[in-house]
Amino acid sequence: MNFADEHKEEILKTYKELHQLAEPSWEEEKTSQYIKEKLVNAGLNVQTYEGHFGFTADLEGEKSDIIALRADMDALVQEVDGEIKPNHSCGHDAHSTMVLFTALALSKHKPKHTVRFIFQPAEEKAAGALKMIEDNVLQNVKFLGGIHVRPVMEIPYGKAAPVILHNSTASIKGVIKGVPAHAARPELGNNPLEAAALLIGAIRQIRLNAADHYSIKITELHGGEASNSIPENARFTLDLRAESNDTMEMLLKKAEHTISTTGELTETEITSKAEEYSPAAVKNSSAIEIARKAITSILGEENAVEACVSPGAEDFHFYTAVNPGIAATMIGLGCGLKPGLHHPKMQFNQEALIYGTKILTQMVLEADQQPW
Repeated sequence: MNFADEHKEEILKTYKELHQLAEPSWEEEKTSQYIKEKLVNAGLNVQTYEGHFGFTADLEGEKSDIIALRADMDALVQEVDGEIKPNHSCGHDAHSTMVLFTALALSKHKPKHTVRFIFQPAEEKAAGALKMIEDNVLQNVKFLGGIHVRPVMEIPYGKAAPVILHNSTASIKGVIKGVPAHAARPELGNNPLEAAALLIGAIRQIRLNAADHYSIKITELHGGEASNSIPENARFTLDLRAESNDTMEMLLKKAEHTISTTGELTETEITSKAEEYSPAAVKNSSAIEIARKAITSILGEENAVEACVSPGAEDFHFYTAVNPGIAATMIGLGCGLKPGLHHPKMQFNQEALIYGTKILTQMVLEADQQPW
């Protein structure tokens, strides 16, 4: 574990450079090239793919079975100090830095299993993992690990969790078509905004098992441009979240039924489509135990948090949704992160990059000892 301490300044410098390179989803060209160059120089076998900037880097082992670590590379696009620009406010620059230096730390090590480092694009679009899966990066992968920096209210600085239990998320985007009319003759029209008001109230009445954590709410509503006219159309977006994939499936069905019923009751035409789906985390006990051992080895047992439960989403979980036989977990890293993920002014204690790299390195070594 001396590698991370010995290369501390280089780790911090790399993080700062990746932070400055921030690129949006599907446009991570400079970020990808920066990381690839360091891995090629370290002797890893780098594989690129058509149509995007994601890549893998393999450290060849004695066995064909593969242990993998995944990092995301893309940045959000948001307003920062009055300027709209790419900004790493979700920590993907930190994740890439830690996975990169885990690869460099292990580059002189001869593992039993081949170790694959997956650098994926477009996590923020919930699409990058699916693209990497299409490119067959999970062939022969038995263990998959990831890491995500966490807000201080979830995990304090100096602590880490062996699993992040992300929610499943989805959105439903729809259009309500009514009948336009002059506001002085409302009886000649059919107001889509009134239908939207009924829909908003109806979705608040959706009920599932009280033991299941879930939410559904309206987050966008647009309709009308004139104060004295009834518009023809109204557009809406619903945000759905659920702690399990089964609960999300039920929530989507009830939402679709509620939308259909609202259209019938109001005699409006409502078209809708579910989008931006991400699956929930599924706990794998063997993967969690490997991560827990790595955390306790580096931070001590008193600093290993049992689990991090997050209402947010992560496309990391597509890897196991599509390939349920893989033992996978994502470590939650306490790093003093404030004021929160996706906040344009997000900051964290960069010293966490050092122990985060150590944890990932130890996790690979632990996984390499398993009889996959």
